[in-house]
Amino acid sequence: MAHKHNNSKHHSFNGKNFVILPIIFCVGILLVTYFTLAPSASTLVSVGSLFFSDRDMDFSEDFNNIFVPVTDPVSDKKSSIPLSEIQFPQKGEQFGEIKIKDCQIDARLFFGDDNVSLNNGVGIYTGSSIPGYGKTILAAGHNNTYFNGLKYAKKGQKIEIKTSYGNFTYEITDIKIKDHTDTSAYDLSADYENLILYTCYPFDELGLTPQRCFVYAKPAESNLEIDKNK
Repeated sequence: MAHKHNNSKHHSFNGKNFVILPIIFCVGILLVTYFTLAPSASTLVSVGSLFFSDRDMDFSEDFNNIFVPVTDPVSDKKSSIPLSEIQFPQKGEQFGEIKIKDCQIDARLFFGDDNVSLNNGVGIYTGSSIPGYGKTILAAGHNNTYFNGLKYAKKGQKIEIKTSYGNFTYEITDIKIKDHTDTSAYDLSADYENLILYTCYPFDELGLTPQRCFVYAKPAESNLEIDKNK
């Protein structure tokens, strides 16, 4: 009598494989997709919250504020102030405020353009200068938060900057769109005071863009000057 081979266990094993293997495969795909996209997804969520939020972002516990508004009329009318009397801001410190009424801009002013500074307001590049020092002031802000209002910038509009050592007024003279690698957009070696505000362009784009909007301004003749020899 020929021996009859029993295939029941073999069929049962194949049936389990048919169910289990696709499940394992799907779980593996989901895990790979999660670990691949999680970092970028969290970034998009973060940027999206900045862009669509109707409230100003506030990380006030993350920085030092040395800004004390000048309210004394006599001090505010000084033509110059000794450098030795100024508390020069450290990187990441708020030392003032910037307002452009026509552009609906009202933001904290920081020395430094790190993430903490730009998440909380407008930051002055540390390789440039501060108001009153007689050099180039290069200030950055995010296009979808604090500097979104630069899309309304026009020649002749006034920019007000208040610091702990004095208040300053500037007048917009030009607006230009340039590539982010175009170093001709500013001159950090200039021996005269000029204010340059810049942000990513287009204004309502999320994330980094290859272009920048530069807003140029000249100081008012009545502005306070820092005496670097005292």
